[in-house]
This record gives sequence, structure tokens and C-alpha cells, in this order.
Amino acid sequence: MSMDPKKKTVLQAVSLVVFMGAMAWASVPLYDWFCRVTGYGGATGVAEAGSDTVLDQTITIRFDASLERGMPWEFKPLEREVELKIGETGLAFYEAYNPTDRPIAGSASYNVAPYDAGSFFTKIDCFCFEEQVLQPGERVEMPVTFYVDPAIVEDRDAKFVNHITLSYTFYEIDLPDNASQAALNTN
Repeated sequence: MSMDPKKKTVLQAVSLVVFMGAMAWASVPLYDWFCRVTGYGGATGVAEAGSDTVLDQTITIRFDASLERGMPWEFKPLEREVELKIGETGLAFYEAYNPTDRPIAGSASYNVAPYDAGSFFTKIDCFCFEEQVLQPGERVEMPVTFYVDPAIVEDRDAKFVNHITLSYTFYEIDLPDNASQAALNTN
């Protein structure tokens, strides 16, 4: 008992469309997981505390800031770069300003370049871990605490890295319910 060739072709085409749709749906979380595990794409590590080892070798960390199209904030690093010893805990500040007459919530995505260094750049604390809400006219300094893992000097590719660039892009998100209510109460 064989299937009609037309029905078989239709079934195969529908199966292919369903499979491709499922792969597209799963690709973002799978890619995110892959980047966090391997450090590919500049994904960073996260730690509770600084490194136990500090080397005599130094590395320069550069800071970059951008805004998604349409995000009305102003956003910049307060320092363009800092030089520190590998394993030493660093602290940098970014400044955000809301020049509008309404509260705006934002979330920051980040990247580390070169990609080989991503898994060795470790954040201890970062404004990017949480949503940020700025009231009209509010200006804030937002810290990021980090270190470069000393294991970088033993990595086949990353050991030649002399500069790491930490980039953030802020994009607008919906105001949290409590921020929307607080904004209503101030008007």
C-alpha cells in the first residue's frame, strides 16, 4: 500500500516547512547558549568576585557605547580606555542621560572584541544585568566591575590579545509596571 506521489510530496514539503520553522524558533536561544559556553561572539563570563591571581602583564580595555536607532537617550563611557594588569579588578563608568519629558526604560546588550578574548573577560557587576529606567532629565553614572581572566595568557589564540573592547548598545524597552505607575504619580 503506497502513498500517492502528490500526497507524499506535499507531506514532505509541509514537514520541511515545520522543521525549518522549529529550527528558526530555536536558533536564538541555542546561539545564545553556545556563545555563553564557548565565549564565541564576544560573550563574557560572570563571577561573584575578582580573580585570585594578578599577573605582571598588562592589557588595555577600551570602552564603546551606542544606541539603537530611535533610542532617545544620550549614552557614553566616562573613560575611553584603561590599562590594568591581567587578573586585576577594573571599574569603569558609563553615563546615560534622558533628555526627554517622559520616563524611558532601557536595556543594554554588550559585546567584547576581539572574539577570542570574550570568554576571558569576566564581569563581576554590571548595569547591563538589569533594566534601567531614567526619569525625564535624569543623568546617571552606571558602573561595570570586571577583570580579565589570567588563563588568557595560556590560550592558543587569545594570548596575543593586547586590547579588548567592551561595547554596549542601549535599546528602549517597555516601562516596568511600577515605573509607569511612579511616573503617573509625579504628574
